[in-house]
Amino acid sequence: MFMIDLIISIIFFIMLIICVLVGVA
Repeated sequence: MFMIDLIISIIFFIMLIICVLVGVA
């Protein structure tokens, strides 16, 4: 379960960064 939560957190963080980059660009 820990690994799944870790993967979900990483994916959410990456998507958040992409949204920020798209917003800036």
